[in-house]
Amino acid sequence: MPELPDIVTYIRALESRIVGEQLIRVRVASSFLLRSAQPPIREVEGRVVRELRRIGKRIAIGVENDLWLVLHLMIAGRLHWRPRQASLAGRNNLAAFDFPNSSLIVTEAGSKRRASLHLLNGEESLRSMDPGGIDALTSDLESFRFALSVENRTLKRALTDPRLVSGIGNAYSDEILHAAQLSPIALTYKLKPDEWERLFVAARQTLEHWVDRLQAEAGTDFPENVTAFHKGMAVHGRYGQPCPRCGEKVLRSLRR
Repeated sequence: MPELPDIVTYIRALESRIVGEQLIRVRVASSFLLRSAQPPIREVEGRVVRELRRIGKRIAIGVENDLWLVLHLMIAGRLHWRPRQASLAGRNNLAAFDFPNSSLIVTEAGSKRRASLHLLNGEESLRSMDPGGIDALTSDLESFRFALSVENRTLKRALTDPRLVSGIGNAYSDEILHAAQLSPIALTYKLKPDEWERLFVAARQTLEHWVDRLQAEAGTDFPENVTAFHKGMAVHGRYGQPCPRCGEKVLRSLRR
């Protein structure tokens, strides 16, 4: 599932391509994708894109008249930048957003359709899509500690709860915990002050590192190879391989 660094990379690529451009047409090939009926999707057609925002793991595209297209890619959804009016033939193609020179295509691999698209009217409706988690990149240590210790949970579950922390899932929580040298099953109520500081610093540095790295890898191209498994990751997706810090085999983490 695309997480905070992936979503930020998508948004930065889209900002240079669609902000200020007219959204000519929205083509929805899968009835499972569009989850809202009012306002009708045709209301955004012909309107100019004004801004993009990240809402957790969602991408929000704001157009004229305070209308918002909110896209959640879930596990297997991805975005692709294609020539204008690119075909939607093929079972994995869910929708296309047609702009004057190109089309943004939404795909989803596999047979299950979990990705979603909502069209919302106004800031209040947009806020209703936010699970409420803090942004680890902008919060301070105290607010970070407070958010994660509202309940006594394992660190893995606390980091991946969108109501507590925004945009972190299975992949980057593994990397954060490894960097902080903390167990995924350690309980939040039992963390010591120095462990909270290590976790906070690791979260900030890990997310910043991967935002910068993914941006550098994409360069001026559109990020077409978004994945939860990156070669440079320390532990995620490396079950049974040697840990880069201690050399022991990487074990599976438990989400309890």
